[in-house]
Amino acid sequence: GTPQKYDPSFKGPIYDRSCTDIICCILLVLAILGYIVVGCIAWAHGDPRKIIHPTNSQGEFCGQPGTSNEKKPFLFYFNIVKCASPLVLLEFQCPTTQICVSKCPDRYLTYRAAKKGSKEELEYYTQFCVPGFNNLHMSPVDVVKNKECPAMLTPSKPLAHRCLPAISTQKGVVMVGNVTSFSDEQGLKKNVTELVEGTKKVNVVLEARQVAVKIFEDYTASWHWIMLGLVLAMVFSLIFVVLLRFLAGVMIWVMIVLVILVLGYGIVHCYLEYAQLRGQSGSEVSLMELGLQPDFRLYLHLKQTWLAFMIILCIVEVIIILLLIFLRKRILIAIALLKEASRAVGHIMMSLLFPLCTFFLVSLCIAYWASTAVYFLSTSSEAIYKVFNESECAFAGQTCTPQTFNTSEITKQCPQARCLFAFYGGETAYHKFLIAFQFYNLFMFFWLANFVIALGQVTLAGAFASYYWAFKKPEDMPAFPLFSSFGRALRYHTGSLAFGSLILAIIQIIRVILEYLDHRLKGTQERLFLLLLTLSLCLPWAFSCRQEQFIKFLNRNAYIMIAIYGTNFCTSARNAFSLLMRNIIRVAVLDKVTDFLLFLGKLLIVGSVGILAFFFFTRRIQPVQDTAPPLNYYWVPIMTVIVGSYLIAHGFFSVYAMCVDTLFLCFCEDLERNDGSPERPYYMSPELSEILGRGGAECGRTVQMGE
Repeated sequence: GTPQKYDPSFKGPIYDRSCTDIICCILLVLAILGYIVVGCIAWAHGDPRKIIHPTNSQGEFCGQPGTSNEKKPFLFYFNIVKCASPLVLLEFQCPTTQICVSKCPDRYLTYRAAKKGSKEELEYYTQFCVPGFNNLHMSPVDVVKNKECPAMLTPSKPLAHRCLPAISTQKGVVMVGNVTSFSDEQGLKKNVTELVEGTKKVNVVLEARQVAVKIFEDYTASWHWIMLGLVLAMVFSLIFVVLLRFLAGVMIWVMIVLVILVLGYGIVHCYLEYAQLRGQSGSEVSLMELGLQPDFRLYLHLKQTWLAFMIILCIVEVIIILLLIFLRKRILIAIALLKEASRAVGHIMMSLLFPLCTFFLVSLCIAYWASTAVYFLSTSSEAIYKVFNESECAFAGQTCTPQTFNTSEITKQCPQARCLFAFYGGETAYHKFLIAFQFYNLFMFFWLANFVIALGQVTLAGAFASYYWAFKKPEDMPAFPLFSSFGRALRYHTGSLAFGSLILAIIQIIRVILEYLDHRLKGTQERLFLLLLTLSLCLPWAFSCRQEQFIKFLNRNAYIMIAIYGTNFCTSARNAFSLLMRNIIRVAVLDKVTDFLLFLGKLLIVGSVGILAFFFFTRRIQPVQDTAPPLNYYWVPIMTVIVGSYLIAHGFFSVYAMCVDTLFLCFCEDLERNDGSPERPYYMSPELSEILGRGGAECGRTVQMGE
């Protein structure tokens, strides 16, 4: 549809189109319906109580309203020492009886001593026996042997609704309560380190939850300040892109200088912190010796931390300066291209807010995936009981049924074996296909998230293409170019977007499957089989990260061609790739340099907001020192602000990046289809013609195009 001469009725190639890749559109609709069914299945089988409340040996929930354990929110272990068993890490369950109690014990006491003691002591002790215990006439040996009461109680404190020994340290000596040893049921002296070993294994399971609770507390205390930081990042980004519209050249150079200055300040600050810590006790500890710590403040007291920061910033500073020196001429051309993109954005100002729509749709995809995977599918199961035995037993680890266990053959061969709740699982058809449901859930998340991103790219590309292919700008542009482009994308090209996003989702799910198999088979002989399988069947994906980036790059340009000409995905991808290969020098010179400049803009905004957040939350700004909230980990709000600021800046600058890519492809198409003569005039503006080395192209124009 390229005109032979200027025709006032011609609206450009973006308007000539029909529905494309209809089969993929139908597949997407069917897949979404299946995704809804999977969500309904997860809701029907899921039980969120399993991730909120601890469970006793019978699989009952502690503290669950409406049950017999409603007023018993804490889980009590009969013998915490048994939790030192490796079964804790394999099955996430201690091989000892567990019951729900209203409060944790606060003293050392054995059942034998309680039986011989006062009535009050015995009543206190029996509240930690199994529910319904009333065999007070039995000997203490038989009661303990039948696992009806614990052999002893130890001072404990609740942690994640579980009663764990109250461990403390005084002058380097580990104590539980106020003692370093205790007497067991046989009257033998035991060191409290045995209790500590059992507690450590339980803490492995609970530590993540404890850190998560503290992080949640930090978010609760600082969320309004985090929002203020994100709003500040949005204001900075908006001011920057608005100024870029009118002062592109000046803003780019100011941005470059500011980035260099911010990095330079970071280097100086790191050196001053390093020099201040020199000679202080404890600062000589290495990062390897300290290990992984949830409290990042510990790292800031080490010289090695600030030295590492300083080296990293110096390397980044040197790389940026060298790139600026070698690309100084290309930067001038890229700045001119950004000026043209600024003119296009200026005519379509709503494009700056469109990333909010994409962000909202992606957030919906994430919310549905997370609720299905974590809140439902990961808890969709029934109670499974397994054989636990303190000594060697051939049946240990096998599933069992509590109702018939005492009359089974297992109790005859292993008299001390017990049938205890292990975890939630199942043997039904649903449970057998549970892993398939979860992979389908993940695959659909990849597909839908990539589809939403593709929809945003096609919408922006169509809007900016309408700017380029308007012979008179802005008179020939549609009244609402962004909404018109969005409507065209959904009406005609849903199938093409589904096709492109499906290819990317398949690549991503293959990576996840290979990583999952590698994790499951790690340290086993089957890992060799996995390696051979990967080499024989998945050799094309050996460089999957590079492959994924290449597909994203190809998809992006294919979407631009779809937005311009309305062809199907395969044709658009082939034409885009061919067009880019014919203009590979321009691609290398302009596209990447422009991306580099936009990256510097993101770096400037993120660095500025990040520095302000760091000084505020660490109470280093004197006028507002008392305003900062008390935090467990001050890195939580700082990292949230930094990541959020980058996403916000990326959202604004992605509009410019899409605009530059669209104008570039339109320019290449314009050069190949037209020659600047009155019969075949260029659609590029005189400024763009001069930018990209086609001086004089505007001479053939029969109509002077202004801004």
